[in-house]
Amino acid sequence: MKHEAYIKVDILESEIEAQLLDSVLNERSIPHHIQSYHDTAYNGLFQTQKGWGHVSCPGSWSDEIKAILSEIRSTGA
Repeated sequence: MKHEAYIKVDILESEIEAQLLDSVLNERSIPHHIQSYHDTAYNGLFQTQKGWGHVSCPGSWSDEIKAILSEIRSTGA
């Protein structure tokens, strides 16, 4: 089986959004990685500038993850 390179899909706005997205993606068995921008040396300074973190996945899954994230955001979660 060929392994696709992971690409950055979108910036996550909060830890709650990240946890909810992670839960949905795990439930649907969609490969992904969520990376927080928190850095203890700077006490989370970059999270206020860049967003909470980002989600990445194999390129073939990016459209589906964007759609799920859009749905999460539209429900106000």
